[in-house]
Amino acid sequence: THAECPALMVQRAHAVACFPGKGPRFMSSNSQQRICVVTGASSGIGLDTAKMFLQDGWTVHNISRSPCELDEVSNHRYDLSEPDQAEEAGKEIADVVKGKGGAMLSLIHNASMHGEDTVRQFNRKYFTDTYNIGVVSPGLLTAQLLPYMLPGSSVIFIGSTLSEQAVAGRASYVTTKHAVVGLMRSYTQDLFGSGVHSVCICPGFTDTPMLRKALDQFEGADEFIRQKVSVGRLIGSDEIAKLVKFAALNPSVNGSVIHANGGQKQT
Repeated sequence: THAECPALMVQRAHAVACFPGKGPRFMSSNSQQRICVVTGASSGIGLDTAKMFLQDGWTVHNISRSPCELDEVSNHRYDLSEPDQAEEAGKEIADVVKGKGGAMLSLIHNASMHGEDTVRQFNRKYFTDTYNIGVVSPGLLTAQLLPYMLPGSSVIFIGSTLSEQAVAGRASYVTTKHAVVGLMRSYTQDLFGSGVHSVCICPGFTDTPMLRKALDQFEGADEFIRQKVSVGRLIGSDEIAKLVKFAALNPSVNGSVIHANGGQKQT
């Protein structure tokens, strides 16, 4: 038989100690340290997610090149387009968590790049940077923290409507967001029975600085949104943050892809 990975051994041992004879299960959030790690919490969905967890009493860490503006958040300045830096960030936070004997940890993979490129002019560096931020670095970061994630912990990915669709001129972004769903599903299967669950939240047109910058260059943007989105407006980044927190605290949605696009038109 194959040797069991350290993460599962730690999680199973903790679950058996807390619930003899019952195996891994969700634990009360009041019984342990609660830590939220968000990538890209300097703005948009990541910032609102950090606010949401702080309001509920969690300790929050941000990993990004730019700091989070919230005084209560611990910032770790790393460039996630560089996988080696992702590993270093993971080790830095792991040292904090293991010093506490593990934690109920929610790891929110939010950071991304969203620019224009096509398969006709394939830019290796741009594609690699986008993919590293969205897929490779989340994998490396999670691997560093898994041994210290107690039952009830979660790995949450921020996908996109383009995780299951495609548009022209966004080759790297579309490919990366499709891969995010595959990675989330792999966590669901590989961590089966560990007490750690994984979910992918897929926002539609969301009111973030990144999207606002793009829309400002597009004449008739407001009318476009009204025609494309059933609710007739952009989705609030705080609305996505609420979904992230819901997913983090509800193991019943383990393995789910949750779309939050306000009823986006498919044609």
